[in-house]
Amino acid sequence: MTYFKNKVAVITGSSRGIGKAIAIELANKGAHIVLNGRDKQRLDKTKNEIEALSTKVSAVCSDVSTIEGSNKLIDQAIKEFGCIDILVNNVGVSMRGHIADLNPEVYKMVFESNLLGTIYPSIPAIKYLRKTQGSIVFISSLAGIRGLPSFSAYSSSKMAIRAIAESLRIEEHKNNIHVGLIFVGITDIEHNKEVIAADGSKLILESRKNKKVSSPQYVAQKVLQNIRKRKFITVLTAIGKLNALLQPVLPMLVERLIIRNLKKFDEHSK
Repeated sequence: MTYFKNKVAVITGSSRGIGKAIAIELANKGAHIVLNGRDKQRLDKTKNEIEALSTKVSAVCSDVSTIEGSNKLIDQAIKEFGCIDILVNNVGVSMRGHIADLNPEVYKMVFESNLLGTIYPSIPAIKYLRKTQGSIVFISSLAGIRGLPSFSAYSSSKMAIRAIAESLRIEEHKNNIHVGLIFVGITDIEHNKEVIAADGSKLILESRKNKKVSSPQYVAQKVLQNIRKRKFITVLTAIGKLNALLQPVLPMLVERLIIRNLKKFDEHSK
């Protein structure tokens, strides 16, 4: 119960969804929180909620898919708290659409958010995490285990995050930085959650209330468990664990299973 007490945690994309749930879970364990997001109104609302938990919390409105926005986040965290113990790279955006139908700009939009939005805050944070021998966690997806239909840009960006995590884990081994990689399954979403459509416009996802999905709170608990145990890879959901087991050794079987269940897969992805 005391592991996270007074630790400084920076969580990107934490004004709602999984990022917000991680921030609340950490705050409940006594950590000091640095929130981040681009929507100031939503960010301030989340800050007020977490302040009610009697913890120290700061909110930095910035776009971490830019170098300037990421530097602002890390600089503000150090200015406010003097150190960083945990960085959770949660920010990201999904997309829908077959490759043949995609506006090529969709790849640019997804990679700027998911890949650059992960590496840009990580680089300036590393020198501070070395001092605390802290944790840097990457929130990935089951779509990062293998390429999925209608998710090509999203899947490839999440696969790239694994490469970054693997490289960083080896590079920072001597500095005792913990690197965690979380493969998240289909998760419940807030109202008006947006993804990028094939033409590059915003697409509102359907409610997942009546579907079998993970809750953001469940994901947050698994993230904290990963940090506390200093694990590398955490794969969520039974289907995710099966996929992670079969994909390296029987990739064609996984492909046949996806094709056989394509209609069900498309329905769950809406």
